[in-house]
Amino acid sequence: MLTRQDLIPWLEDALKALGGRGTIVSVCKHVWENHESELRSAGDMLYTWQYEIRWAAKMLRERKIMKAAEVSPKGLWELA
Repeated sequence: MLTRQDLIPWLEDALKALGGRGTIVSVCKHVWENHESELRSAGDMLYTWQYEIRWAAKMLRERKIMKAAEVSPKGLWELA
């Protein structure tokens, strides 16, 4: 079963594929395009994954993999 932990590497992979930075929408589009089948079979997570990916961003920031929200331009997620 898919968990919020699974979104952490998906988010990092999406940012790498987008050149190290992207809007939340572009990141979510990338995740959907590459993991739609897993998300569709994830039960309730299908309806919450876009919220949970924000949690994954928080985890990547705590690990210093993503830049802090205060450092990145508004609306952009960036790898450190």
